[in-house]
Amino acid sequence: MGNPESSAFSIRPMCLGKAVAKHGGNLALKLCLLGCLAFSAVLWGQTAYSRQSGAGSDPAATTALPAQPDPESKGPQASETYIIGDDDVLAISVWNEPNISKEIPVRSDGKISLPLVGEVLAAGRTPPQLEQEITARLRGFITDPQVTVIVEQMNSARYNIFGQVGKPGTYGLHAGITIVDALALAGGLKDFAKKRSIYILRQNPDGGETKIPFDYEKFIKGKNVAQNISIQQHDTIVVP
Repeated sequence: MGNPESSAFSIRPMCLGKAVAKHGGNLALKLCLLGCLAFSAVLWGQTAYSRQSGAGSDPAATTALPAQPDPESKGPQASETYIIGDDDVLAISVWNEPNISKEIPVRSDGKISLPLVGEVLAAGRTPPQLEQEITARLRGFITDPQVTVIVEQMNSARYNIFGQVGKPGTYGLHAGITIVDALALAGGLKDFAKKRSIYILRQNPDGGETKIPFDYEKFIKGKNVAQNISIQQHDTIVVP
């Protein structure tokens, strides 16, 4: 088919020429001219509609929808060396045993209670250690029990900060918090703090302690930034 736009323009001069030749500018000329204009308007409207429809169906002309965000995660979980404490929330999973698997808080006496297992001490143990205890108790009831323990909420995790800071005391531990973060949360250093002599006392698995130095002046100058390590459960930051 031809172009509707070119057809509209070709009709008008043909109609006008015939009318002039036959009637010499009388009323028929005016009627013919009005008819041509009306027909042209219809063609123009169809052309515009076709353009709009074509643009809407063109994939390139369609605005892409934004990508949907991933479901919100619960954040970093406790490591396998984390020491479970009172008020922590544990997710106990026993494969193929939905009646035993559950999310349960550690009571103030440090224990939890599970079907078939009974009461078991959770506080003071790591997740793998608690897994072994629950597995051993289930062997009398289940063949080859597969147990997983995950710390969903580290409500018992604490660290201390003492000395020349604005707000010394005990703080809740959040995953990923560093020495500088802890100092900021404690109100920052006081004027007479010995910035080059800050240290962390960290408990060892054997019951001893390790002293980890931190030079705040070097850190703020961009030197030895690797010393700004993450705080661990039961760490004590000392600012002389």
